[in-house]
Amino acid sequence: MGIARSTFYDRPAVSVDDTALVERMVAISDSFEAYGYRRMQAALRQQGMVVNHKKLRRLMREHDLQPRRRRRYVVWGASWRWQWRPTRSMRPPLSKSLRNLPFASVATTT
Repeated sequence: MGIARSTFYDRPAVSVDDTALVERMVAISDSFEAYGYRRMQAALRQQGMVVNHKKLRRLMREHDLQPRRRRRYVVWGASWRWQWRPTRSMRPPLSKSLRNLPFASVATTT
């Protein structure tokens, strides 16, 4: 016949209709709104639809199916807020040489 055996038995790629694809993508994004294009592609592949990642990203962008960004709650400043600190009475007193400086006398007279 003149062609390779693997070419003869290879199934031709079936093009997926965009409307059916978008309907499935909407169903998946309703269930999992944080899915990006990679997870969406994996979910579609599990359902038996093999789609190019570039086409998938384009359709997600056109139909506003971008993932909802979740912001991490970061407690900043808590590391120093809850550390033990010595009270004023436990701190060492100023040395005598520092007491004679002008800023120390101004602070003590007011």
